Amino acid sequence: MTRGGQNTARLIREKAAEFFFQKGYDATTLREVAAAAGLKVGSLYNHMASKEDLLLQVMGGAIDDQMELQKLALAAPGDPVEKLRAVVDCHVRFHAERAKEVFIGNTNLRALPDGAREEIIAKRNHYERVIQSLIEQAGEAGLASVIDARLHTYSIVALGTNVASWYRPEGRMTLDEIVAAYTKFALRELQVSDADQRVDAARELVGARG
Repeated sequence: MTRGGQNTARLIREKAAEFFFQKGYDATTLREVAAAAGLKVGSLYNHMASKEDLLLQVMGGAIDDQMELQKLALAAPGDPVEKLRAVVDCHVRFHAERAKEVFIGNTNLRALPDGAREEIIAKRNHYERVIQSLIEQAGEAGLASVIDARLHTYSIVALGTNVASWYRPEGRMTLDEIVAAYTKFALRELQVSDADQRVDAARELVGARG
């Protein structure tokens, strides 16, 4: 696909996400999406097979981006807790910055056909297994107190969902402050002895890099 075609496809997904978020998937028509993207309805089919396929592109694109950010966070140097800190940071940050797509993904899974739904679920499960593995490693290394790794994972995943439901850029706290606070919550829950120091040190390092 040419760069122009990629840009058009991205624009279609962005406009679709806005309508799916504001009106709901069922109430959105392809004609509305096409008009918002400055296209004729027929032109949409150069970039998708159906409305369901468009929903999959929106949801799949979001989870793919989320998994890529998690992969980059895993590359952070340090012990399992430091990697977990980086993963929680990107998890909360993604949910705040991509709240519309998060909402769409959480409310429209059933609208996908079986194969597409299973694809999204498999990716989500992989994403969560990465978090659970880090929690288990931290516990085994004696760096965290783990009651049940799976339940701790659910708790961390829920932090992102919670932030996506209320975060506003114009709020009383900056996104960096919110991410730091929620990351401390997650590490404190695991009784990481130096939870706050780890988060603060990471913020200072980012600040020093400019």
